[in-house]
Amino acid sequence: MIDFIEKTMLAGFGALSLTQKKSEELLKEIKERIDLTEDEGKQLLSRLQNSAKENQLKFEELAREELQKAGSRMGFVPKEEFDALSKKVAKLEKQLKAKS
Repeated sequence: MIDFIEKTMLAGFGALSLTQKKSEELLKEIKERIDLTEDEGKQLLSRLQNSAKENQLKFEELAREELQKAGSRMGFVPKEEFDALSKKVAKLEKQLKAKS
């Protein structure tokens, strides 16, 4: 029964993470509707929070990848590449000044 409720709730929450307060409110409501022990409720809350954190990390990684793809399509250069080229230009300028 707990697994069914957990899966149903996770499906409903999607990639959204719950705040501590909202999680506790939701858990209290669930405990009132079905007969959960305190330990079962805490375990459920813990699993939901862990899952929400994992989903948030996955979402952040996907967003980062999409931003990189969009930047690449628009012709933006990654900061690391820009910094390397900037150092190379500075070195070449220094060499040119030394030859003059």
